[in-house]
Amino acid sequence: MAARYFSLAVLLVSRLCQCYTLRNSWAASPKDVVAEDELDALSEEVAPSLLRDNVVLWKQSYPPRVLGGDGDDGGRRPGERMLKAENGNAATLSSHVFSYRVGGVKGPGDGAPPPPPHQETARTARYIAHSSDWGHLSTISTQEKIKGFPFGNIFSVSDGPLDNSTGVIYFYVTAMDNSVADLRSNPNASLTFSEAEGEYCRHMIYDPEDPRCARLTLTGKMVDVGPEEQEFAKEAMFSRHPLMGKWPVGHNWFFMKLELVQIWLQNWFGGVSRIPVEDYFRATPFLRKTAAHDT
Repeated sequence: MAARYFSLAVLLVSRLCQCYTLRNSWAASPKDVVAEDELDALSEEVAPSLLRDNVVLWKQSYPPRVLGGDGDDGGRRPGERMLKAENGNAATLSSHVFSYRVGGVKGPGDGAPPPPPHQETARTARYIAHSSDWGHLSTISTQEKIKGFPFGNIFSVSDGPLDNSTGVIYFYVTAMDNSVADLRSNPNASLTFSEAEGEYCRHMIYDPEDPRCARLTLTGKMVDVGPEEQEFAKEAMFSRHPLMGKWPVGHNWFFMKLELVQIWLQNWFGGVSRIPVEDYFRATPFLRKTAAHDT
């Protein structure tokens, strides 16, 4: 009787392994979902090592045509290893973190170079600041029910036209916005970017909280852009967000910028980097070569 139940258990596990692999929490897009007979399984040698981590999730596997198996390192940061499974599929491994690199989606961006090496923290911060079209701004709220609480809001931003990164983050705002009302009371704010905004983390199948999916928080004081800087701020914002030029004039839009006090970056295992402001401005990002577009 015991042998019979054991055989049934083996059969069940075998059936499951035909359709599922161990994954991190980054799911496939609908266009990647295919018939069951195309699904791929982990090799017997790879799977046991992954089972040491009990935080991974069961996810429907990608088909062989989607998993990258061509040997192309596709923008991997230095220090990552490529492990070839018996079926030829490649898995990017670092410590116990496991994720497949998808070869069937776009790279870090349309025509964009890969991120700088993770050791170059100042350049990485400038790269993220320049390649991000929007960010999450945190202010101290003046709203009645949450007065004094942190309040987050999304803003379109630009640190300059695509061919001219300055590192200075510009905003096009209206006093009708709750966040701007907060800033009139307390100008201190933090702006957070995530590399998950673009294609890089999806391309590498990194969860947004994976340390290799870089996140950058710029903290400082929000100030109005002065007359001498108005034209450049307009070029910076409108070249990246052309629809802004058609926003209703009755909202009395104006330009602001973030004067930096701290640059906080996490882009690898082992802790975070606090980059000196002077190093941040001295660094040069890898500029994107794409045409301007609106978010």
